[in-house]
Amino acid sequence: MAPTQAKSGLFVGINKGHVVTKRELPLRPSDRKGKATKRVTFVRSLIREVAGFAPYEKRITELLKVGKDKRALKVAKRKLGTHKRAKKKREEMANVLRKMRCVTFSLPFYTVFTISFCFITLVYRVCSELDCCIMS
Repeated sequence: MAPTQAKSGLFVGINKGHVVTKRELPLRPSDRKGKATKRVTFVRSLIREVAGFAPYEKRITELLKVGKDKRALKVAKRKLGTHKRAKKKREEMANVLRKMRCVTFSLPFYTVFTISFCFITLVYRVCSELDCCIMS
């Protein structure tokens, strides 16, 4: 709907009508319904961390990894019952995948360098020990 223009005070014309000041009403409890608080968000994230994902959620993430978004939506719809819930779940799983990718690539360079250096050193030691065993 287009935004309404201020009333002119005249009874004819485009902006006809009596000039009134709109009252600022306080929030009603029904307006807040369904909004997650900080505590609820924390508890849900803790449960997700401890319990992990349900089997159907794992399947959805696997389908999203290979690019089968439509199939993931169908699986979610079958399990959750409605199209709206399925779209929300698919989006949630896509966000989880996105965050997992960000965590993977957000390691600092020096950490990656240190890990790779330790690995190379370990491989070198193992190979040198094997060479000693083979030669003697």
